[in-house]
Amino acid sequence: MSKAFQLDVNGSQCAVEADPQAPLLYILRNDLALNGPKFGCGLGECGACSVLIDGRAVRSCTIPLSAVGSRCVTTLEGLGNEADLHPVQQAFIDAAAAQCGYCLNGMIIATVALLKRNPAPDEAEIREALRHNLCRCGTHIEILAAVRRAVGLSQAALRHEAALKAADMAGGAVETSEQQQ
Repeated sequence: MSKAFQLDVNGSQCAVEADPQAPLLYILRNDLALNGPKFGCGLGECGACSVLIDGRAVRSCTIPLSAVGSRCVTTLEGLGNEADLHPVQQAFIDAAAAQCGYCLNGMIIATVALLKRNPAPDEAEIREALRHNLCRCGTHIEILAAVRRAVGLSQAALRHEAALKAADMAGGAVETSEQQQ
C-alpha cells in the first residue's frame, strides 16, 4: 500500500508516494532520478548504495523509506556540482581513483562522513572508514591516495571558511593563499 512521504534530499523537499517498506535506494534512483547511489548487493554489504543521512554514511538499500522521516538525505549529487565540486569529489578526480567507477559513490560518501567526524584522520582511520566498501577493480591504492588528498583539500577549505568568517566579523576582506602568491 502506497503512502505519501515528504523527503529532504540534497537540500530540497521532495514529495513521493511509495510503499513505506520500499528501500530508500529505489526511491532515490527510480522516483527522484538520482543515480549516484548504485544497486550493488542489495544486502548493505558492498557500500555502492551509500548516502549520508544527517551526515552519517548509511546503506540506502537497507533503509526503508518509512525510517527516513524528516532527516536530511545527501547523495553524491548533493555534495557539489560541476562548477563547484566538493573537496572529496575533486580529490578523487585529481588522484584518478576510478576504474569502472561503480564503488566510487560509496568510497566518496564514506570519505565525506569520515572527514565530518575527523578532519585529520591518520592512515589507520582512513582504512577503517573504507574497509566495508568493496572495489572489485583493485584501485585501492588510488582510492587511498584520493582520501589522503581529500584530507588536505578539506583542511584548506576549512581554513578558507574560517578566514572568510573572521574577515566578515572584522568587516574586512580576506586574502587567500592564491592571492598571497
